[in-house]
Amino acid sequence: MANSTLEIVGLLLSLIGLIGAAASTGMPMWRVTAFIGENIIVFETRYEGLWMNCFRQANIRMQCKVYDSLLALPQDLQAARGLMCCSLALAAIGLLISLVGMQCTACIRNNDRAKRLFLIIAGSMILMACICDLIPVSWTGHVIIQDFYNPLLIDAQRRELGEALYIGWVAAAFLFAGGCIFICCNIQSEDEKPEKYMYSKTSGYRAYTPQPPLQPLQPQQLVYIPRSEPHSMLSRHPSTVYSYESRYPSVHSGVAYL
Repeated sequence: MANSTLEIVGLLLSLIGLIGAAASTGMPMWRVTAFIGENIIVFETRYEGLWMNCFRQANIRMQCKVYDSLLALPQDLQAARGLMCCSLALAAIGLLISLVGMQCTACIRNNDRAKRLFLIIAGSMILMACICDLIPVSWTGHVIIQDFYNPLLIDAQRRELGEALYIGWVAAAFLFAGGCIFICCNIQSEDEKPEKYMYSKTSGYRAYTPQPPLQPLQPQQLVYIPRSEPHSMLSRHPSTVYSYESRYPSVHSGVAYL
């Protein structure tokens, strides 16, 4: 029951991370115009994203333009595109695989080891999605901070961290938590594995019939059989023979009968 609850929590965290990563990928707010120094034009804001540039003026809607050429983009932006797309693909596939291996689903029956294996694979893919999301967001943030303190750039060329970067960092944290829950809750040693016995429905049922208790051994009675002597002999001690009562006649009993 506890593992099932943790699996649901991990699924929800991974789903929130996937939504956040998708929002961060599509938003143009990766780089925002910095209003510092002599740059007092506050009525116009410029946003730079992975797919487009946008301009927004006061009391006017935002106008965006998609990049004309992919090869004309800087290297960090090209790498960020590919890594964010890989992050979305890995997270989505990991969520689908986790649905197959969860205890609350009936996709796999009577095979707990296969369920745990599916969840471990799903958690590994979600952690890879977290890494693919964290690298471009952190790389872009590093480049923005490095250019901001570059004395060779003018104030109009400097940018600040946009909202999409913060959303990307938060999404990476959710993906990391979801992937760790899937992996840690399903890694189990073979020695600590609880033994489970599966009963087949097709096997015949036979009721147990108690056996009657064994009768205790009764002591046998001694029977006195006098021994007949054919010839008279002088003896101080009369000879007597003791034997057990038996079902089968013996030699002495035959002699006594005669």
